[in-house]
Amino acid sequence: MSRQHPSSRQAKLIAALAAVPLVFGLASCAAPAAGEGDANDVIKIGVVGKADPQWAAFEEAAADEGIEIELVDFSDYAQPNPATTEGELDLNQFQHIVYLADYNVSAGEDLAPIGATAIYPLGLYSTKYDSVKAIPEGETVAVPNDASNQARALLVLQSAGLIELKSGGTIFSDLADVDESASKVKVTALEASLTPTSLPDLAAAVINNDFVADAGLTFEDAIAQDDPSDPNALPYVNIFATRAEDKDNATYKKLVEIFQTDPEVQAGLLEASGNTAVAVTTPVADLEKSLAKVEADTKAAKG
Repeated sequence: MSRQHPSSRQAKLIAALAAVPLVFGLASCAAPAAGEGDANDVIKIGVVGKADPQWAAFEEAAADEGIEIELVDFSDYAQPNPATTEGELDLNQFQHIVYLADYNVSAGEDLAPIGATAIYPLGLYSTKYDSVKAIPEGETVAVPNDASNQARALLVLQSAGLIELKSGGTIFSDLADVDESASKVKVTALEASLTPTSLPDLAAAVINNDFVADAGLTFEDAIAQDDPSDPNALPYVNIFATRAEDKDNATYKKLVEIFQTDPEVQAGLLEASGNTAVAVTTPVADLEKSLAKVEADTKAAKG
């Protein structure tokens, strides 16, 4: 999510400030056959936060390579994967491996990662308290209600000393795993897009990067966060995903390469994340291996 200087392209980037995403209607489209990829086709990509500056740069960089893309904006995380499965989107880029694994297992689908983008630290925010230590005992803190982000958020709260998890904490931790008698605060779960708007009624909330601006906050306002450089963070690498039969599509692979290597796209990525994103180019084979493991663990956890 960063930036540069006076080209027309850069001017567009400066104008592309984050805004609350709107849901646009989807039209069915036929995806290119696996491995083919006609650069003259319009490639539909689902995102959450189309106004983030990397997307303006990405559209122009793709056009420079003769690839026309259409960004389809969503207001929450529940919609892009089903739309990709149904062929209404060709690709999506909004999620990490843990989220994709949970979707694949829950929906019985096989969406596949085709490229890495970045790891984003997950932060705890408050409009009432300026530090974790200032939060009084017995107050309520919110976490996202989707399974993958909820587990990660609970680990953030545990690292901050606000709760204790009975299992010690895993990528499958949920509210039932919170040891209330040993925890400083109570925890509630809310839909991810509602965590920022609920801050006035809470001591604090773990807010996904896409929604930090909605609360009038900056990333520097986080009073606690996890460490994206941890080697165990691979399951939280954000990815481009598509249907399994299209994972070798040449045009899709080219789009991943453009995203990972174009300087203005990378600058926009940093800017949109308040310089918190850690850009990565993790090999696809490693992403696939991580996804397979997390899917297996997820199936076991779900019984």
